[in-house]
Amino acid sequence: MIFSKFKLTAALAFGVMALPAIAIAADIANGNLIGTDGSTRGTVQVTDAPGGVLLRIEAQGLTPGWHGIHFHEKGNCGVPKFTDAGAHVHTVKPVLHGLMNAGANDAGDLPNIYVGENGKATVELYSTLVSLNPKGGRPPLLDADGAAVVIHTKPDDYRTQPIGGSGDRVACAILH
Repeated sequence: MIFSKFKLTAALAFGVMALPAIAIAADIANGNLIGTDGSTRGTVQVTDAPGGVLLRIEAQGLTPGWHGIHFHEKGNCGVPKFTDAGAHVHTVKPVLHGLMNAGANDAGDLPNIYVGENGKATVELYSTLVSLNPKGGRPPLLDADGAAVVIHTKPDDYRTQPIGGSGDRVACAILH
């Protein structure tokens, strides 16, 4: 009887310890930022949150100043231009870009990030426009063709179509 209780207790303890790890893994996506030359530029992590996602970025080797950043519709970062990542995440066409546009429906929109003089940026952003997995009526990042996080050369002006004047793509991360 003691042996059976021990096995049951061990099984329950293992199950309780394993459960949070499984739940957390399903609620987080990670990606490695690469530059246009294929070199490592940092990491991104997207965590599912109530009503949206929390995006954490640690970037390096970028030009100092403000940069536009967006969720793109495909998990593909083909160098050197990252055009394989497609357009911004969206569910409605035509897509109207811009956090400052009253009728905007571009779910890939995010606030700009600032890169310091040392070429590094560490930032957390919250978006209510997407979800990590299908739920809540927001477009999921982890759908059949995945998604990417793309950093651009210039800041997003939050109004100009189609990408806020943010210029070329300089870093990209496929979300897994």
